[in-house]
Amino acid sequence: MATINVIIPAFNEADSIAKVIAEIPASVSEIIVVNNASTDDTVANAENAGATVLTETQKGYGYACLKGLDHIALKTDKPDIVVFLDGDYSDYPEELTKIVAPILEDNIDFVIGTRTKKLRENGSMTPQQVFGNWLATSLMKLFFGAKFTDLGPFRAIKYDALLALEMEDKTYGWTVEMQLKALKRKLRYTEVP
Repeated sequence: MATINVIIPAFNEADSIAKVIAEIPASVSEIIVVNNASTDDTVANAENAGATVLTETQKGYGYACLKGLDHIALKTDKPDIVVFLDGDYSDYPEELTKIVAPILEDNIDFVIGTRTKKLRENGSMTPQQVFGNWLATSLMKLFFGAKFTDLGPFRAIKYDALLALEMEDKTYGWTVEMQLKALKRKLRYTEVP
């Protein structure tokens, strides 16, 4: 059976983090919450919910993700799959099984949980986010022939494939960097609504 680790970057998610952790399927071997300069009870609530909690003082989504990867790199037993998930309950953690299924069943390298328009709640994405998503994915299609429709943060990737990407972005360009590098390295990818 594949070993799965989850990395959750978290900034002031005290109200939702325990619910997110509780709804992650039991097939996950470690849930890593990276506290990214929270000023609320995110750390205590995540620890009480059973997560491994790390602290990254440099603000930025990429900084938090890289901190989680540094933790995994120090482990003796590395995971087969790493899943990235937000801590604000904007996605449904129990759908993790759907996100990793193409990796487990079809040997896909990289899967994005897409926020499709028909399934998206009104107001869940700002007009700027919708436009930014459209622009970035349209440019990837134009320049690389990509089939991405979203930059969604709920994503799964084989650990070895993730290491090969040599991720560097420290801010909110993390998701775009991952997708561009996946295209350049010709990873097998798909999306799951």
